[in-house]
Amino acid sequence: MKKSTLKALALGMAMAMTTLASGSVSVLAEEAVTDTTSEKNFKILAIWPEDSAEGKILIGLTEQYIAEVNPNFSYEYEYVPSADVIAKVSTLVASNDLPDLFAYAYGQPIQDLISANKLVNISEALETLGCSEYINDAAKDSLLSLSNAEELYCLPYGMNIEGFWYNKKVFEGAGVSVPNTWDELIGVCDQLIEKGIQPIAVGGADRWPATRLVSAYAYRTMGADAVKKASYGEMRFDEEGFVKAASMIADMAEKKYFGEGSVTVDNTTAESMLLNGQCAMLYDGSWFTSSITNEEMNPDGEENIGFMGVPVVDETVSAATELPTNCGNPFVLSADKYDAATAGWLQYYITNVGNYAMSGFQSLRGYTYTTESDELSPIVQEVVDTINSATSSTAWWEAYMDTETKVTAMNNIQLVLSGDMDGAGYCNSIQETYDLNH
Repeated sequence: MKKSTLKALALGMAMAMTTLASGSVSVLAEEAVTDTTSEKNFKILAIWPEDSAEGKILIGLTEQYIAEVNPNFSYEYEYVPSADVIAKVSTLVASNDLPDLFAYAYGQPIQDLISANKLVNISEALETLGCSEYINDAAKDSLLSLSNAEELYCLPYGMNIEGFWYNKKVFEGAGVSVPNTWDELIGVCDQLIEKGIQPIAVGGADRWPATRLVSAYAYRTMGADAVKKASYGEMRFDEEGFVKAASMIADMAEKKYFGEGSVTVDNTTAESMLLNGQCAMLYDGSWFTSSITNEEMNPDGEENIGFMGVPVVDETVSAATELPTNCGNPFVLSADKYDAATAGWLQYYITNVGNYAMSGFQSLRGYTYTTESDELSPIVQEVVDTINSATSSTAWWEAYMDTETKVTAMNNIQLVLSGDMDGAGYCNSIQETYDLNH
């Protein structure tokens, strides 16, 4: 079968990078080989529950490796909420007890671990294993930019676009059309409110779904590189454009576009609300297709869910074909725990995860795959086509922030949703934290 790969979004992802001061550490000598027979207890720290699509892919593929390759290989899977992963890893670093594989955060957090020689040089490891080509080029570009390094130190766990998903039955029942501009989006929300329908579900308990909304309006009005410039001190987070973006989300919350008590709703619940017709729209990434194509989770069928990009504000600043993208939270490998037994698992994982995720979960994970187009569900094919038609990309709100600034941005968005902090206060709090750490 013909190998399918996503077109590299290099226009937006290949951003300027600064070489880290510390040199890379050789994690696997050239003469080392994979060990697929020895006992190995592989510890995994993940931000996805075991019963989530992400958890099922990672666990299922690892169990397949055990069944097909190394029956002496075993694993432990620990779940930690994404909002707590930085603190959790910091504690493990301090006790010199990092797991073999763990999810982490881009920007300063991952740069600090690279500088401290805590992570496996993935580029070097995959070259040794002879499987570098299995990571999608677009994913590589994104990972290099987000980790601010010249070589890969993390593995992708997605090749995602983001935007608004909508329930077609809810739209049709309310007599509203898919908005193309942000003004039209606000108009649709007002019409839905008048009809007693919650316009948008947001997983405020997880925080990141709400900060994504701030980021969405900011990049549409300020340009794709605005957040990166602010994170590196070339702009300020309390500039008028950012305040306007945060204020937009504060106003939407005040108008009850997100319903009541959005700070207590997690993203999994928000996704279920859309699938079950309890709201009209949801901002989410293309990882959501795993739930959309699941008949148990989406009883009305995938044909009832549609996707639209972030509505445009000013085409001269950000065109409709410019998309928010990400590779999911990165997976990294502990340099101290890396050995030939882990290399055996890594080689199997890298060469199989693309097909495993696409065939079994209709999910793009940032790896090449050989699944033919006629085997893809319509909604997944729509995602692939949308990615292939993109002209440039942008990252998300916290992508390049240092750890402390990231925490402030994440925590205080809940105050914005609850009405306890306005847009200006939110942006000022981020800038104040940034100033204290630079």
